[in-house]
Parts: sequence; C-alpha cells; structure tokens
Amino acid sequence: MTIGIVKEQKTDEFRVGLTPQNVASLVDEGHGVVVESGAGEGSGFSDKDYIDAGAKIVPTAKELYASATLIVKVKEPQPAEYELLNETHTLFCFLHLAPVPKLVSALVKNGVCAIAYETVAVNNELPLLKPMSEIAGKMAPMVGAQHLSRYEGGEGILISGADGVPPANVLVIGAGNAGYNAAKIASGMGANVTVLNRSTPKLIKLLETLPDVKTEIYSDQKLRDLLRDADIVISTVLIHGGASAPKLITRDMLREMKNGSIMVDVAIDQGGIAETSRPTTHTDSTFVQEGVIHYCVANMPGAYPKTATLALSNATFSYVRKLANEGTVEALKSSPSLALGVNVYKGSVTNRAVAEVLGLEFIGLEELLK
Repeated sequence: MTIGIVKEQKTDEFRVGLTPQNVASLVDEGHGVVVESGAGEGSGFSDKDYIDAGAKIVPTAKELYASATLIVKVKEPQPAEYELLNETHTLFCFLHLAPVPKLVSALVKNGVCAIAYETVAVNNELPLLKPMSEIAGKMAPMVGAQHLSRYEGGEGILISGADGVPPANVLVIGAGNAGYNAAKIASGMGANVTVLNRSTPKLIKLLETLPDVKTEIYSDQKLRDLLRDADIVISTVLIHGGASAPKLITRDMLREMKNGSIMVDVAIDQGGIAETSRPTTHTDSTFVQEGVIHYCVANMPGAYPKTATLALSNATFSYVRKLANEGTVEALKSSPSLALGVNVYKGSVTNRAVAEVLGLEFIGLEELLK
C-alpha cells in the first residue's frame, strides 16, 4: 500500500500525521510512503528526515492525493482538499463531522472511506483522542491564566492568588480525560478548582489523586450558580460517537458571569457547549460575548506540535500499520475498534450520531462490508 502524509492546510496547524520513525517502519514492511514537501517542518521534521526514512517527497497536495491510497492526516480536510479525494482513498484523521456538513457531503459524493480518530473505541475508551485530550486539558488552565491578565482583557486576577489574596475560581465541566488533566494543572497552579460532572464514578476516581479539588453533580441550576463565581470556565464535554456537544451554557447564563472572566471551550471541535461559541484560531484565538472572553481554538494541541505529533502518532501508528498490512476492508472486518471509527464509507454515512445530527440516512458499516 502507498501511504500519503499530507501537509496540514487548517489555519495554524503544524502537527503532522506520521513521524520519520513511523515512515521507516512502514518502508521496512514493504510499503511506499509519499510525503508532501514541508509536511513535518512545523513539528521539527525536515523533508530530508523523511527521505532518509525511505519516503518520497512530492511538491503538492494534488500529486500526493493522486499517488497514495491511505491518507494519514491530523485534522479534517479543508475545502481546497475536497476535490482531491476520491473512491480509492481511505482517510484516517480527526474528522469531527457533526459541525461540518459540507465535508460530509464531499466525503459521501467522492466515495471516500473516512475513519475518524475520535470514534475509534476500545472498551468505551477513545485511545486516539486520549493523547490530544490530555494536551488540550493541560493547556486550558494555562490559556485561562494568561487571558485573566488585564493586558489580555481579563479581570486582572493571578490564578494562584498571593499571600492574603484568594486564587482564581476555576470551573471544569466534565471529568473525563481532558477534564481530569485540566483540574490537575489548575490545582497545581494554585487555583480553587471545582469539577462538575453528570455522574459520580469519574468524580470519585478524580478525588483519589486530586483530593484538593471540589466536585459537584451536574444540574442546570448548579451550573448557573458555579458560573457566577468562576474566573475561568473550562468545558471538556465529549459525547461519544461523534455527536455535537450539548449547548449547556446559554447567553442568559453568560450575562450573569463576571466581566473579564474567560471560557476555554475545549469542546469546540464538536460545536462547543455555549450558545455563543464559534471556532477560533491560534492567531485570532478569542472574542468577547456578554463580557466573557471566549477561547474556542479548534486545534488547541497544535500550539505544541512536536509534543502533540509524537503523542498522537504513538497512539495511531498501530492502526496505520494494520490498515497498510491488511488492506482497508480486511482491517475493518478484523478490528471492531477500527470499524467504529468509520464515519463515511463508499457513499454512505456509517456513523449514526453524525447521520442524526445532519438529517442524513444512516447505513451500518457491517451491511456495506458484506
């Protein structure tokens, strides 16, 4: 199989799908690897590094898509890439399709097999989302602390407080991987941290290692009450299966928050949890609604591309090898976990949550693989 590694076109995205070390392993197993020139530069990998690993460098995305069968990316294809995809391609990357119907239409129209990192699942865990959730969770309190600065438009509060001065109040919504890491870092920075979650098991587990963190069970009223006192709000809500994040924070709730407080909406990849949330970029990362700073960067880990690339490829590479060694159809038949990642297959939407959100017909993958 020929594997293609694309230079990311999403704004401010410097991660790359595979490292030179990954490429060397694929080449040793007899596969061809094509890399778009400059694909790895943002993560510290030169074209020469990939050439030394056995890859062929091509100058354009068009040439890469024309020569590769398995396309390995980080983020979803951008509009300029839609026309380059066709029925010969298996696309393996983060997709988050619920908020992007035009991409779904393009994948369906072009007959692509589209496998989303975020819906590959093992025993109700999301192994390919986990490393990026960890990084985004760890980043969120740092981002929040930075934007509390008066020079960033914030309240002018130091997250740790000072002798005789209380620290910032940090509200983390969701106690999954991102929420746990957000609470861990915020607590370590000296903040007063509360984690809000719908059920108790994850909160109990969180308290085993973070005993200084407060926990609360979610209700609309409890959320409203906690928002009033929060200086930093970190949303880490994730709906398994690829559905849109629920809109938990209304504009009315925002009006009751402190002016100059900040909301870091990690859930923006799946639409965000506030009525006012919309995707932003690293170079234009915030906007203000109802006096609250919104940080809604849809590729947060891209700020630390070398760390993020290494962490992501460590998680994805075994699946890339499986697709390459067995071929797409056999790999999907032999791996239920990988099959759960398929969102679109040969002209049909095979992810029920995406189909329901966008009002499209759903067809189970098992029917199409018969």
